Amino acid sequence: MEQYQPDRLSAARAAALRRSLSNGRASLTRRSLLRASAGGALALGGLGTLSACGIPAAGKTQGGTSAEDHSAQEKVVNFSNWPEYIDVDDSGKHRPTLEAFTRRTGVRVKYTEDINDNNEFFGKIKPQLAAGQDTGRDLIVLTDWLAARVIRLGWVQKLDPANLPHAYANLSPQFRSPDWDPGRAYSYPWQGISTVIAFNKKALDGIEVKSVSDLLDNPRLKGRVGFLSEMRDSVGMTMLDMGIDPARFTPDDYDRVMARLQKAVDKGQIRRFTGNDYTSDLTKGDIAACVAWGGDIVQLQADSPDVGYILPDSGYMTSTDNMLIPNKARHKENAERLIDFYYRPDQAAALAAYVNYVSPVDGVRPYLTKIDKSAADNPLILPDKATAAKSHAFRALSEKEEAAYEEKFAKLTGA
Repeated sequence: MEQYQPDRLSAARAAALRRSLSNGRASLTRRSLLRASAGGALALGGLGTLSACGIPAAGKTQGGTSAEDHSAQEKVVNFSNWPEYIDVDDSGKHRPTLEAFTRRTGVRVKYTEDINDNNEFFGKIKPQLAAGQDTGRDLIVLTDWLAARVIRLGWVQKLDPANLPHAYANLSPQFRSPDWDPGRAYSYPWQGISTVIAFNKKALDGIEVKSVSDLLDNPRLKGRVGFLSEMRDSVGMTMLDMGIDPARFTPDDYDRVMARLQKAVDKGQIRRFTGNDYTSDLTKGDIAACVAWGGDIVQLQADSPDVGYILPDSGYMTSTDNMLIPNKARHKENAERLIDFYYRPDQAAALAAYVNYVSPVDGVRPYLTKIDKSAADNPLILPDKATAAKSHAFRALSEKEEAAYEEKFAKLTGA
């Protein structure tokens, strides 16, 4: 079991973390799949609406569709991303890494923070992608489960390795070949997201927490335990605790996990299933321990010395937010050059120092050490080999599995 409770953050990271949790990235509603309704249909952009809209089921891959590439004539790339997910200078007006890219390449980046929820954003671009039209975006960032879906639908373009020498060379082995995009033919990670067990040391008052079993079974924690409303995170962490591989589980395995979590719900052990809003309960001590996102915990520790985390011996879950190029994008080569730019270790370090999520780029450590040594030493930002070896990914789901599993999880959580 690994524990991490720094005494204090360096001045550099403390400055970066002055942005408030009330308006920074940690305040955002996580990329939660909207829960199944009682009738089993998923909400906006959801699985149940695809065939009804004349969209082929994901799995009937049509292959990415390119357009005439205007990169040489139009020195621009249109990049859609999540809010507070890129480095910003102290004035809040400049994004240093994007400006460095423009200086190096002459390509201007039109950067838009218009992704607040995977399904909501998918709903925006789905009609254009289904119709074979340009979305007006050259590069988008989607969480792995939705990235898998748009790849299966054939709505994103295959990447040209010739334009991605740094990305190919420097991608961390931990993220190199997910089952939904073997060999990273269509995507590269923007950042990784670790799911861990977090705790408030003061609220625990001597109670030892080492595992998900401790969260679910220790009567001294009754009503003071939190789990996440993201199915893959809460279910995946419980699977690992039960000796089930999240990359190879069966329907029976899933039902066993549901039964175990339901028992904890019924006896009042779990206080609630949450998105990011667990952070306030954790810092106040209303939640003594919970399943949490690592990036949030790094940020919370800036102001809350009682907050710490563990990586259970059984392992922890990892997911990714991923860069993809939609079909018909006008500036494919420019987008590929931007992807590759963020796989230069110096630029990846600048990004990691600000956003505090897992960098997917090998070779970052010496550059990040110069910016902020405590960040470079934090395994939630730069996992060492032993930490990375304990990470697990949730396997790709078919459309039928997605709907069935989300419906069961929604009933469990009361969503």
